[in-house]
Amino acid sequence: MSGVKSYKELLIWQKGIKIVFLVYKLTMDFPKEEVYALTSQLKRASVSVPSNIAEGFGRQTDKSFNHFLSISKGSLNEIETQLIIAKELQFISNDALYNEIMFLIEEESKMINAFSRNLKN
Repeated sequence: MSGVKSYKELLIWQKGIKIVFLVYKLTMDFPKEEVYALTSQLKRASVSVPSNIAEGFGRQTDKSFNHFLSISKGSLNEIETQLIIAKELQFISNDALYNEIMFLIEEESKMINAFSRNLKN
């Protein structure tokens, strides 16, 4: 992490922010009765990804940062699972947006894995 002055410079944080934006956009079309259920859970899980990256960065130790990266990865898995459920329940009509988010989740997961390995070495 040498040379990085802010978590905002990290591509994994930036991609996490993009996932949040797209999840919020996708859930706008969910049924209104889901606002306190799946919609809320998806939003919280998506916000958790960049938030935990930022918090881990602020802890200033690689071990602690890795712990928060692990939480971010768990949140990505949560989002992916919930999107699959939403798709099966036919809450998602925008296939292009769904596919874009799923692609970004996969990409983000790989990037976090690589970043975490780099911290350990």
